[in-house]
Amino acid sequence: MAIVSIPFSLPHLNLRPVNRFSAMASASANGVATAGVKISEGEGSLPKVVLTSPHGSEAEIYLYGGCLTSWKVPGGKDLLFVRPDAVFNKKKPISGGLPHCFPQFGPGAIQQHGFARNMEWSVVDSENVEGDPVVTFELKDEPYSRAMWDFGFQALYKVILNAKSISTELKITNTDSKPFSFTTALHTYFSASVTGASVKGLKGCKTLNKEPDPTNPLEGQEERDVVTFPGFVDCVYLDAPAELYLDNGLGDVITIKNSNWTDAVLWNPHLQMEACYKDFVCVENAKIGKVDLQPSESWIATQQLSLS
Repeated sequence: MAIVSIPFSLPHLNLRPVNRFSAMASASANGVATAGVKISEGEGSLPKVVLTSPHGSEAEIYLYGGCLTSWKVPGGKDLLFVRPDAVFNKKKPISGGLPHCFPQFGPGAIQQHGFARNMEWSVVDSENVEGDPVVTFELKDEPYSRAMWDFGFQALYKVILNAKSISTELKITNTDSKPFSFTTALHTYFSASVTGASVKGLKGCKTLNKEPDPTNPLEGQEERDVVTFPGFVDCVYLDAPAELYLDNGLGDVITIKNSNWTDAVLWNPHLQMEACYKDFVCVENAKIGKVDLQPSESWIATQQLSLS
C-alpha cells in the first residue's frame, strides 16, 4: 500500500528556504550567511556543516553520507560516537554518528544498508529560527545509485539544533515515472558505557532477534521493562513506540522521539569489535517493512534526540 506525504512541522519551527548552494560551492565557501551555520574542513579534508547554538550546543554533519557525526550539549559532552576505525576518505561509509540506511536496511539485493551513506549530499537550505540553526541536505539519484537501484528519487534531510535536543526530518520523494519500494533507518551510535547502558519503552514489542542466527531471526516478544546489552545484541523491535529512553551509563538519559519510524533496532557487536564495543550502543529508528511510493509521492519521518 502506498504511503503518501505526511504533513509535519517540528515544534516551534516554521521553516522556509533561505540559502541554496551546491555541495561543491559549500565545500569551497568560507561560511554560510546564516547565524549558527557554517562550512568547515573536517577529517580527511572532507567538508562538514557545523551548527552552533547560542546555548552552547554544537553539531557536525559531513556532506559525505549526510552523516551527523557529533552532537555536543552545553558543557561540551558529545552524546554520539564515532568508531576509532572510522575512515574519512570516501572509500567506505563513516562508521559512527547517524549514518543513513537507504534504500535498503541491512543485507539484500544491493550493498549492505544501501548507498545513501556513501554518496555526497548537498546543502540546499539553511536558516536560524529563534536562535536554533537549521540546515537541509539533499540527495538525488545519479549514475552510481542507478547502477544498483534504477529509480529517480529525492531525499531531503533537515537537521535542527536546540539547546538540549537535535531533531531530524527525512523526506523521500519518488521523482521517477514508475513506483518503487524501499526500507530505511538511522543507524544511530550513542556514546555509552555498555555495561551500564539500558533502554526503556520496548516492553511488549514483537522482536526479531538476530543474535542466534542473523540469516534466520528468532521471533519473540520483549518482556523486559529495561533492556540491557549483556553481550552481542542485534534485535529488531516491530511497531515500537514513538518514545524510548536511553540511559547511556555515563550519567545521561536521552529521550528518543519519532514520528513514522515504526520500528527500532538495538545493536552492539560485543567482541566482534573488541577495541570499542564497550564505548557505544546503537539505538536505531527504522522502517523495516517496505515503503511503497507511486510517482510524485513522498514519505516523511522525524526524530528528536533530547537530553532529559
